[in-house]
Amino acid sequence: MGKVFRPSNREASIISKIESSKEYARRQALNKIRDCIDLLSNAIASKLIESNLIETANKNAIEEQIMKCLENLMRAESFDIEYMVAPFKHIVQQTHVVSLFVTAFVIEQLINHKDVIDIFGSDVDIYNCINTQVKKYLP
Repeated sequence: MGKVFRPSNREASIISKIESSKEYARRQALNKIRDCIDLLSNAIASKLIESNLIETANKNAIEEQIMKCLENLMRAESFDIEYMVAPFKHIVQQTHVVSLFVTAFVIEQLINHKDVIDIFGSDVDIYNCINTQVKKYLP
């Protein structure tokens, strides 16, 4: 029979603090989207197009779609966020929830938009491109 691992109170306390700090950072990021939603959606759309990761006929339509995605993220429940980002959690070690959610949106839904001609690059390339813009505006 295998050994049963029972963490001590100190270990449990440290694990609890780590988890609560991660959850606090996540809530802070989601709350700050409201302050910079226009700038963030413009920056993400521009960078995706400049980096030749998205080929489109209409940049404004892409920006609007990303803005709608961010608005949905602000209103989404925790389960909905986890469900959307679950297939992409393995992309990098420490992911940013906003970057991951927008990446999932681009890969799964934006590709079907009428103004998107094609999406190039790997999931990691798209995530890194989006994450560089998110880190400029969100903690």
